[in-house]
This record gives sequence, structure tokens and C-alpha cells, in this order.
Amino acid sequence: MSDLIIRIGGEGGEGIISAGDMVAEAAARSGLQILTFKTFPAEIRGGYAMYQVRFSKDKIKSEGTGFQVFCAFNKEALDKNRSQLIPGTVLVYDYPDGEIEEEVKIEGVTCYALPMSKIAKKDLDMYRAKNMVALGALSYMFDIAPDDLRELIKEKFGKKGQAVVDTNLKAIDAGTAYMKEHHKKTDPYKMGTGGAVDKNQIIISGNEAVGLGALLAGCNFLSCYPITPATEVAIYLSKALPKVGGVLVQAEDEIASLANVLGASYGGAKAMTSTSGPGLSLMQEMIGLAHMAELPCVIVDVQRGGPSTGLPTKHEQSDLFMAAHGGHGDASRVVLSAENVADAVDLTVLAFNIAEKYQTPVLLLTDGSLGFRTESIKRPDPKKYTIVNRDRFKPGNGNEPYLRYKLTESGVSPMSIPGEPGGAYISTGLEHSQSSSPSFTSEDHVKMSDKRFNKLDSVVDFVPAPEVQGEGQADVGVISWGSTLGVVREAVDMARAEGLKVKALHPKLVWPLQEKQIKAFAATCKKILVPEVNKQGQFAEILRGKTGIDGISYPVYGGMPFTPKQILDKIKEVL
Repeated sequence: MSDLIIRIGGEGGEGIISAGDMVAEAAARSGLQILTFKTFPAEIRGGYAMYQVRFSKDKIKSEGTGFQVFCAFNKEALDKNRSQLIPGTVLVYDYPDGEIEEEVKIEGVTCYALPMSKIAKKDLDMYRAKNMVALGALSYMFDIAPDDLRELIKEKFGKKGQAVVDTNLKAIDAGTAYMKEHHKKTDPYKMGTGGAVDKNQIIISGNEAVGLGALLAGCNFLSCYPITPATEVAIYLSKALPKVGGVLVQAEDEIASLANVLGASYGGAKAMTSTSGPGLSLMQEMIGLAHMAELPCVIVDVQRGGPSTGLPTKHEQSDLFMAAHGGHGDASRVVLSAENVADAVDLTVLAFNIAEKYQTPVLLLTDGSLGFRTESIKRPDPKKYTIVNRDRFKPGNGNEPYLRYKLTESGVSPMSIPGEPGGAYISTGLEHSQSSSPSFTSEDHVKMSDKRFNKLDSVVDFVPAPEVQGEGQADVGVISWGSTLGVVREAVDMARAEGLKVKALHPKLVWPLQEKQIKAFAATCKKILVPEVNKQGQFAEILRGKTGIDGISYPVYGGMPFTPKQILDKIKEVL
């Protein structure tokens, strides 16, 4: 096969996520491309947890539609996924003497019973090894990196002692042996290896990719407050920043974390915070301060279901309005959105470059699906990135006073660092004159407001133009954003393969809009479809307001991302 999707479902705490991570990493080591999707309950233990991994010998664009193989650890998982067990799929389930008490027979579905609970509890005397029994069975039945999986187990558990390694290897062997002895393979799914292993490949999550991108950009300060699903960004940087002389501060709340970032930026650091929707809500006044004081900073928002506490571990793209327009008064900012893990690296670097070049707050939107997703990507080459640093104050020869907010042609004024001779200035949230002294005159407010907004006019040209997928005239053009872009890519490929006249635009700058390119794209399409994961159709609304393009809004908001089939079906409906 060239492509296979396996889903594992069970109770939170049964090792669903760790088992999925292991088989994904083992497959990547064997040369396969991987893309994972995981969802789990907000509770520490219990509730339904699911891990899905897509294996391919080719580049993967999205999580895909449905699955070919489902492994059910309990009846709840089976019940939740039964509707997707359609003819041609495979079910591996915990029976007999397991969590599923009755034999399962579904017309057209190949069903393999695997008493993983019994094997782990009675044969191995370690119920926690149930997930390893399942991994052994799956790896054997579908030929997914069995040797790499064993080596990975030795690496992962080696620090815990040989006894732990041996127990997990026994569990893998037990799952394999049971399937060999009790089942004759009757399904067509066999993955194999991906050929030569690319040594320049790394396996990394979306959240870790943000941290890696920050390091490549020269970030040396992060302050944050832990929040699902963004905490992994800080965990990654907590280990990495000290190695490059950087600092991480866990603040008492999200407001303080951004205050710390602004203080660090004022002191000359390249500074960032990471959060999710509830934290971004709290940061709005501080984002206004960053705008007013013209302090470079990067704010990463790993979106989750909202509002309020909402769905802490579920997927949504519903913070766009807040990212673009949040806060009081007229305040500008730049908002980028990442499509995939490689994008998370590149756009984090871009976010820092914009923040430094324009001395402004920049928000990078990812989401729970992308943040937790693991992909195999090319190892980023630091030499390929152009790094931008802020325009620094240079002391003159005369006695001219330093004008921190001097009106310049670009709108950007040189920035001094505290302690530099001749570079002292006041940095507050008050309106000010060019010298930085507080000023409340109409004249200064108009000048400074224009300065802060007008300097961002060239951002639309600084950010690469959005990619167009497809050529010529189209009956339907799809415009989306964030991680939905990958799903759209796959759906448009499917539509074009069927002979449909469809194309897509993939913007990464979602505020301000690259209006010229968007209007040019729309002019080649009879209809515009705008799919996004939020109730209000937020991007469709922004498109309509800024460009006049009255796109067909296609929102989903159930806590899960789109599938390519959903997008394809909607394209056909529009046609």
C-alpha cells in the first residue's frame, strides 16, 4: 500500500496516546511519512481517548477521511466509531475476556478478536502493558515497522531498567504471537517500509515546531502560563532555551506572562509567549500596550474550543476575530496562521521577523489539532532563514535629543536599549509625542495613530504571496486558513482528479489581508467557498468586509477538524 490510516480508541489512561506515538515514530524511522491526530478527555484519567496515524510513502497533506483499521480497547470506543466501520475496513477489538464482552460481526468488515486485556493481565501480570500487546498485533498484521518498534522500545524504556524493557517486548511478542496463531489475514492492508530512510528527517509535533522556529529566529525569552493545548511549546523551550543562553519564566497568569515578554523586549530580548483562547482573552490590554509602546513581541495562540473554558482538548479555529480585533481603542497587530508542522517552524521565524522589523505585536495562530499533531519533516536548515533584527538607536555626534517615536518615512523609529548613552526614553501605555513624553493633544494622537497603523502597510508585501492551487478559470474557488488548508489541498486534488474545475488559495497572513492577491484569485472563480472550524464563519466575514467577496461560508464546529471528503462533498454541492 502507499497510504494507510489506523485509529486506536479507548479510555484515557490506558496508554492510547503513548502507543500511537510509538508506532508513528517507529514507522517514520522505517522511512514512511506520518501525520497523526489525537484527541483525549479534559479529565486526568477516564473518558474517551483516540489516536489516529496516517502512514504513507508520499507526502501527506491532512489526517485523511475515516480509517482503514480501527483498534478498539473498550466498548465505548467501539460504539463511538461503529458508524465508520464500513465495508472494507478492519476492526481489531478486545475479546474474549476483555473490555468487549460479545463477539463483533459487521457485514463487510474484517473483525479480528484480540484478548489484549487478558494477555496483559493474566499472561504478563501487567495490565498496563495492554497497549503494547495491541501494538504488537497491529505492527504484525499490517507490516508496520516491527523491527523499528522493538528498537524504539529499548530506547524509550532503557532508562527504567532491563525488566521494564523485557516486559514491553514480551507484550509486543504476545500480541504478535496471538495474531499468528489465531487469525489468517484476510484484509488487503499491508504497509511495509518507505524505502531509504532520510537522515535529514525529524519527527516533531506542531507545538515543538513553534519552539524550534523560535530558536531559529533568535528568541531568547519566553514567559507563559500553562494552558492546554499550548503547554508543550513551553515544555520544549524550557529544555532548549538554557542551551542558547535564554530564559523561560512561568508567570502567575497570562496577563503577567505577556507583561514579562514586553519588559524583556523593552530590554532588548527577542521575546515570546504561548497560550490558548482563554489566555489570549486576558492578554488583550497588554497587546494594546505593545501596540502603543511599539514593542516587538510574538504571541502564539494554540486555539481550542470555546468560549469560556469550552473544550480544552478539542479542535477549533474560533479566535480569529479576537486575534485581529481584540482589545479596546484603535490597535493594530499582524496575525499569521500555520497550515502544518513545517509551516509552524517557518511562520514562527516569520512572526519574529515581522515583530522586529515593524516593532509591533505579531500573533501566530495554530490550533489543538496542529499543536498535538506529529509529522515527519525535513530538518530545518538554519542557513536558509533570513533573520531580521530591530532597527537600533545609534548615538549621534551632536546633542540632538533621542526621539524614540520619531516620524520616519517607513513609520519605524530606531529603538534604544536601557542603559545606552543618549538613548533614554519613556515607554508607557500613554499617548506620547515623538520624544516619548506623554501627550494628550489631538495633533499628537493623530500623528502617532497614523504612524502605528501606516507602518504596517507594507506587511502584505513582506509576507510571501498566498499560494494558488490549480490554474485557469474555475467554477469553485476555495479560500481557507490555518490547518484546514491541508484538508482543502487534498480535497481539491480529489475534485480535479474527477475533472471538476476547482482551485484554491492558501493564505498564511490572515490580518491584514493580502487583498490584491485575494481579489485576483476570486476574479478567476465563479463561486468562492470558505470552509473553517468555527460557528460564525469568521474568516468569511473578514473577507466580505475587507474585499467585498461574498463567499459561501462553510463552518463546522463540533470539536473535530474537517475531512477531505467533507470538503469534496461541499464542493460538489456548491457546483
